[in-house]
Amino acid sequence: MSRRFLREIFIVFLNLLVSDVLCANQQSPLPQEKWSFDRIFGTFDRAELQRGFQVYQQVCSTCHGLSHISYRHLKALGFSEAKIKAIAAQKEVQDGVDEEGNPIKRGGKPSDYFPNPFVNEKAARAANNGANPPDLSLIIKARKGGPHYVKALLKGYTDPPSGIQLAPGMSYNLYFSGHQIAMAPPLSDHLVQYADGTPATVDQMAHDVVTFLAWASEPEMEERKHLGVKILTYLLVFTVLMGLIKRQTWRRLEE
Repeated sequence: MSRRFLREIFIVFLNLLVSDVLCANQQSPLPQEKWSFDRIFGTFDRAELQRGFQVYQQVCSTCHGLSHISYRHLKALGFSEAKIKAIAAQKEVQDGVDEEGNPIKRGGKPSDYFPNPFVNEKAARAANNGANPPDLSLIIKARKGGPHYVKALLKGYTDPPSGIQLAPGMSYNLYFSGHQIAMAPPLSDHLVQYADGTPATVDQMAHDVVTFLAWASEPEMEERKHLGVKILTYLLVFTVLMGLIKRQTWRRLEE
């Protein structure tokens, strides 16, 4: 292996290292938000969950799937069975094929999972400037910064700095890697009309939909925390009892 070849490898590695450092320095720090579910004993706010589902349903679901969640899971959000059936029935799902190989479609049922908005990846890329919108089932777990990052991304759209040329169809986002994102700004004030009368500002909608996506990423979180409290309580009581038994046993031996 020649010295020239080694020198070229070293230069490439150095350039990559410098570019990574520059990108890290340019990355805006994530705003730290307060979440009802983020504390040790935190739970999901049901009003936020229902509003967040409304934002997902009316805005996000046109491009992003939610493949790990079925309609019956919405019961955890506080929806009645009748409401869940009505929500599921709004969507058509494929239920096999007929004798000629054509897909058979029917109205959704509570047992169905949320359908993908596109038939395949090619159709998704064709409709989104070459980008394949990610499934949102685990997006909070899949992104560094979790809910803080996703909310910052939803609110991070701005005009590019002077000297920055955006590629065709791209938008500038402070928190997206490389700052150029194929997704157009998804939220604007009063884009939805909340059923409970809450003002639908960009910040409110971003907060609500991130809460909903956090639930979708970990719907068993509350059960896990409740189980943890029971286990800790049991261990605490057990430790106290063992301490009392030990004290009583040693007292008898000393006598």
